[in-house]
Amino acid sequence: MALIADGDRPREGGADRKTVDVAVGVLIRPNGDFLLTTRPPGKVYEGYWEFPGGKLEAGETVALALRRELQEEIGITIGDAHIWKVELVDYPHALVRLNFCKVLAWAGELQMREGQTFAWQSLPVQVQPVLPGTIPVLEWFASERQFSGATQTHHGV
Repeated sequence: MALIADGDRPREGGADRKTVDVAVGVLIRPNGDFLLTTRPPGKVYEGYWEFPGGKLEAGETVALALRRELQEEIGITIGDAHIWKVELVDYPHALVRLNFCKVLAWAGELQMREGQTFAWQSLPVQVQPVLPGTIPVLEWFASERQFSGATQTHHGV
Protein backbone atom coordinates (compact mmCIF):
# COMPACT_ATOMS: atom_id res chain seq x y z
CA MET A 1 0.00 0.00 0.00
CA ALA A 2 1.44 3.34 -1.03
CA LEU A 3 1.45 6.56 0.92
CA ILE A 4 -0.48 9.05 -1.24
CA ALA A 5 1.10 12.52 -1.37
CA ASP A 6 -1.09 15.45 -2.46
CA GLY A 7 -3.95 13.14 -3.36
CA ASP A 8 -5.99 16.00 -4.78
CA ARG A 9 -3.50 16.45 -7.65
CA PRO A 10 -3.44 14.34 -10.85
CA ARG A 11 -0.81 11.62 -11.27
CA GLU A 12 1.66 12.16 -14.14
CA GLY A 13 1.95 9.02 -16.26
CA GLY A 14 -1.35 7.56 -15.11
CA ALA A 15 -1.97 4.28 -13.32
CA ASP A 16 0.65 2.29 -15.23
CA ARG A 17 3.67 4.42 -14.44
CA LYS A 18 6.77 2.56 -13.33
CA THR A 19 8.21 2.70 -9.83
CA VAL A 20 11.40 4.73 -9.34
CA ASP A 21 13.80 3.26 -6.77
CA VAL A 22 15.47 5.80 -4.50
CA ALA A 23 18.25 5.27 -1.94
CA VAL A 24 17.79 7.45 1.14
CA GLY A 25 20.37 8.10 3.85
CA VAL A 26 19.19 8.53 7.42
CA LEU A 27 22.36 9.92 8.99
CA ILE A 28 22.27 9.64 12.77
CA ARG A 29 24.75 11.22 15.19
CA PRO A 30 25.75 9.39 18.41
CA ASN A 31 23.37 11.67 20.39
CA GLY A 32 20.44 10.56 18.17
CA ASP A 33 20.11 13.75 16.10
CA PHE A 34 19.40 13.06 12.42
CA LEU A 35 20.22 15.04 9.28
CA LEU A 36 17.56 16.68 7.12
CA THR A 37 18.31 18.66 3.96
CA THR A 38 16.12 20.82 1.75
CA ARG A 39 15.17 19.85 -1.79
CA PRO A 40 17.42 21.82 -4.15
CA PRO A 41 16.28 24.84 -6.18
CA GLY A 42 14.54 23.86 -9.41
CA LYS A 43 13.47 20.38 -8.23
CA VAL A 44 9.94 19.18 -7.52
CA TYR A 45 8.98 20.10 -3.92
CA GLU A 46 11.80 22.68 -3.85
CA GLY A 47 12.62 23.77 -0.29
CA TYR A 48 10.85 20.85 1.42
CA TRP A 49 12.89 19.04 4.09
CA GLU A 50 13.90 15.42 3.48
CA PHE A 51 16.55 12.84 4.16
CA PRO A 52 19.29 13.05 1.49
CA GLY A 53 19.64 10.51 -1.31
CA GLY A 54 18.68 9.90 -4.90
CA LYS A 55 17.62 7.58 -7.69
CA LEU A 56 19.32 4.29 -8.39
CA GLU A 57 21.11 4.17 -11.73
CA ALA A 58 20.96 1.07 -13.95
CA GLY A 59 22.72 -1.87 -12.28
CA GLU A 60 23.24 -0.12 -8.93
CA THR A 61 22.38 -1.59 -5.56
CA VAL A 62 20.77 0.62 -2.93
CA ALA A 63 24.09 0.77 -1.02
CA LEU A 64 26.09 1.82 -4.11
CA ALA A 65 23.53 4.43 -5.12
CA LEU A 66 23.46 5.87 -1.62
CA ARG A 67 27.25 6.06 -1.45
CA ARG A 68 27.34 7.87 -4.83
CA GLU A 69 24.44 10.21 -4.09
CA LEU A 70 25.70 11.30 -0.67
CA GLN A 71 29.15 11.98 -2.13
CA GLU A 72 27.64 14.02 -4.98
CA GLU A 73 25.01 15.88 -2.94
CA ILE A 74 26.56 16.49 0.47
CA GLY A 75 30.25 15.63 0.08
CA ILE A 76 30.58 12.76 2.55
CA THR A 77 31.78 9.18 2.22
CA ILE A 78 29.61 6.74 4.12
CA GLY A 79 30.47 3.45 5.76
CA ASP A 80 28.21 0.41 5.45
CA ALA A 81 24.63 1.05 4.40
CA HIS A 82 21.88 -1.50 4.86
CA ILE A 83 18.20 -1.08 4.10
CA TRP A 84 16.27 -0.27 7.27
CA LYS A 85 12.74 0.36 5.97
CA VAL A 86 11.05 0.65 2.57
CA GLU A 87 8.13 2.95 1.81
CA LEU A 88 6.23 3.30 -1.46
CA VAL A 89 5.13 6.91 -2.00
CA ASP A 90 2.73 7.99 -4.74
CA TYR A 91 3.66 11.59 -5.56
CA PRO A 92 1.89 13.51 -8.35
CA HIS A 93 5.15 13.56 -10.38
CA ALA A 94 6.36 9.99 -9.69
CA LEU A 95 5.73 6.71 -7.92
CA VAL A 96 8.82 6.17 -5.76
CA ARG A 97 10.10 3.31 -3.64
CA LEU A 98 12.11 4.91 -0.85
CA ASN A 99 14.81 2.56 0.46
CA PHE A 100 15.77 4.09 3.80
CA CYS A 101 19.20 3.18 5.17
CA LYS A 102 20.43 4.17 8.61
CA VAL A 103 23.94 5.61 8.30
CA LEU A 104 25.90 5.75 11.56
CA ALA A 105 29.43 6.27 10.17
CA TRP A 106 30.74 8.69 7.55
CA ALA A 107 33.85 10.68 6.71
CA GLY A 108 34.17 14.26 5.56
CA GLU A 109 32.49 17.55 6.35
CA LEU A 110 29.00 18.28 5.09
CA GLN A 111 29.04 20.32 1.87
CA MET A 112 25.72 21.31 0.36
CA ARG A 113 26.71 20.91 -3.30
CA GLU A 114 23.25 21.49 -4.82
CA GLY A 115 22.26 24.71 -3.02
CA GLN A 116 20.44 22.89 -0.21
CA THR A 117 20.25 23.81 3.45
CA PHE A 118 20.84 21.27 6.21
CA ALA A 119 19.76 20.91 9.82
CA TRP A 120 20.43 18.33 12.52
CA GLN A 121 17.09 17.55 14.10
CA SER A 122 15.49 15.55 16.89
CA LEU A 123 11.83 14.90 17.64
CA PRO A 124 9.73 16.94 17.26
CA VAL A 125 11.30 18.24 14.03
CA GLN A 126 11.50 22.05 14.02
CA VAL A 127 11.97 22.64 10.28
CA GLN A 128 9.14 22.80 7.76
CA PRO A 129 7.65 22.01 5.35
CA VAL A 130 8.57 18.31 5.56
CA LEU A 131 8.34 16.18 2.41
CA PRO A 132 5.49 13.62 2.70
CA GLY A 133 7.90 10.69 2.23
CA THR A 134 9.90 11.87 5.25
CA ILE A 135 6.99 11.70 7.70
CA PRO A 136 6.95 7.87 8.07
CA VAL A 137 10.61 7.99 9.18
CA LEU A 138 9.74 10.46 11.93
CA GLU A 139 7.00 8.07 13.06
CA TRP A 140 9.43 5.10 13.00
CA PHE A 141 11.88 7.13 15.10
CA ALA A 142 9.10 7.98 17.55
CA SER A 143 8.24 4.30 17.90
CA GLU A 144 11.88 3.22 18.34
CA ARG A 145 12.57 5.95 20.86
CA GLN A 146 9.30 5.63 22.80
CA PHE A 147 8.57 9.25 21.85
CA SER A 148 4.96 10.32 22.22
CA GLY A 149 3.46 13.46 20.79
CA ALA A 150 3.73 15.27 17.49
CA THR A 151 6.79 14.34 15.41
CA GLN A 152 6.95 17.79 13.85
CA THR A 153 6.00 21.30 14.91
CA HIS A 154 3.51 23.33 12.92
CA HIS A 155 4.30 27.03 13.16
CA GLY A 156 1.44 29.46 12.77
CA VAL A 157 -1.26 26.78 12.84
